Amino acid sequence: MWAVDPLDGTTNYTRGFPTVGISVALLEDRKPVAGVVLAPFLKLELTAASGHGAYMNGERLHAHRAVEPSSAVVATGFPFRNKALLDRYLPVMRRALERFEDLRRAGAAALDLAWTAAGTFDGFFELGLNTWDVAAGALLVMEAGGRVTDWSGGDTWIESGDILAATPAIHEALLELAAHPTER
Repeated sequence: MWAVDPLDGTTNYTRGFPTVGISVALLEDRKPVAGVVLAPFLKLELTAASGHGAYMNGERLHAHRAVEPSSAVVATGFPFRNKALLDRYLPVMRRALERFEDLRRAGAAALDLAWTAAGTFDGFFELGLNTWDVAAGALLVMEAGGRVTDWSGGDTWIESGDILAATPAIHEALLELAAHPTER
């Protein structure tokens, strides 16, 4: 199956904000095996193939530096189209703001995942995304040495759209936040 998002960041595009992506992934048995995320206004091309690594503008991406959660910059996206998810999302976002150095919201999930693979961000979390939003970017993260799961640590992220993607240490912190969103 092909998962294609010809305009990731539609609202960004309509408002002239250049954080816009194109995401294409090939899936076999509901798992991404090849993917491309393009950011045409930013002149970025990120590619990955299962077992062959991830690349940005032709340069291989390597597992990026290990950081402590208190120094991590993590990307997120708000469930703006499905307000019913806010009760689940907001406690996790609050705890993430307390736990990590900072949060970012660019408004294009495929690019957030690509930047997580490239080390610009140390992780990414969001709820209720579509397969075309996450398939290519998640493969980039995995091929760059990161982990991708759903919010309970399982492998249903491609179907549920509930995704945690990060370096291994930051992924563990995200799992803790998602599993116990109201604990302090």
